[in-house]
Amino acid sequence: MMEAANQKAHCENIYASRDEKTFSWFQEYPKTSVEFLSLSNLSKTANIIDIGGGDSHFVDALLELGYQNIYVLDISERSIDRAKSRLGINADRITWIVSDIIDYTTSVKFDFWHDRAAFHFLTTSEKIDSYIQIANTSIKPDGYFILGTFSENGPATCSGLEIKKYSEIAISAKFEKYFSKIKCIEELHATPFNTQQNFLFCSFKRKKGEK
Repeated sequence: MMEAANQKAHCENIYASRDEKTFSWFQEYPKTSVEFLSLSNLSKTANIIDIGGGDSHFVDALLELGYQNIYVLDISERSIDRAKSRLGINADRITWIVSDIIDYTTSVKFDFWHDRAAFHFLTTSEKIDSYIQIANTSIKPDGYFILGTFSENGPATCSGLEIKKYSEIAISAKFEKYFSKIKCIEELHATPFNTQQNFLFCSFKRKKGEK
């Protein structure tokens, strides 16, 4: 199991040495994430955070859709620097956060929490429980939580790191104390090198009164 400091160094190294289109998770346009977002009927001033967003193109889609309060968190500073470079002057419209998600603290309350392919890198009970608590305290009551992980039919590793795979039942059970499940779908993601990865996407709504 890789320690947090080593995991950060690993991520910094791969972002320093590889083009975005060589990563298995690369998407030119995050269609599924945007579809889940559209179901939430958020105002353009809603607080939205992308966990593990790095140089993902979800932030580009948010800007194009007119959202004004966008946050992107990633453990890798290099990945965020790459996104800033791609966005140019529009990067100034984003709040960028370099942090391991399990170390993240904020006074901001989010209307929409998006995580595509970050949660499944947490492989210990302690880290998973920390993530759940942070999500619960950071998302507004009735706020939305969208989670994309590798399904039970997905790969066992990603970019040299171990991951944890989930079924719909398992992922729902992890979050049921604080979140009500809305729906889950499975999706085959076509990687840039002509393979497929099976993802599970689930949407949740934070329960009122849970602390």
